[in-house]
Amino acid sequence: MKKLFALFSAMFMMFNIATAQVESAEKQNGPIITFKETNHDFGSIQYKGNGTYEFVFVNTGNEPLILTQPKSSCGCTVPEWPRQPIMPGESNVIRVTYKNTDRPGSFNKYVTVFSNSLSNNEIKLHIKGTVMAQPTEAAPLREESEGSPFNKNN
Repeated sequence: MKKLFALFSAMFMMFNIATAQVESAEKQNGPIITFKETNHDFGSIQYKGNGTYEFVFVNTGNEPLILTQPKSSCGCTVPEWPRQPIMPGESNVIRVTYKNTDRPGSFNKYVTVFSNSLSNNEIKLHIKGTVMAQPTEAAPLREESEGSPFNKNN
């Protein structure tokens, strides 16, 4: 019984410490980055189609938010981010482009965003989807009286 009581007491204290840290971060002055969403599923992308998505975020803190260079999971995923500080209450976007839309198949990539945010100063933005196969063109049907479909003069 004493061990069970000690276990519950320890869990209660850890919960209170974790809650106090979250509350103190909210009461501190500083920027806070808040994304509308951090995952995007393109579904099916046409061969050589558009693989670009804009992740919207807001500075919900009370000081300017500064983003540093995001890092992508591979060279085929390219982020574009605002270089200027984002003032409190302002929103902006991080544009993520998947460059290999000429390679059929599925993909699952991410970009890690770094900022001076009090909480979530390192956030991963995930993209996934499937690039469809390259369309093939069929040769025209040949009629017996016309000769070769590629050289009708023969």
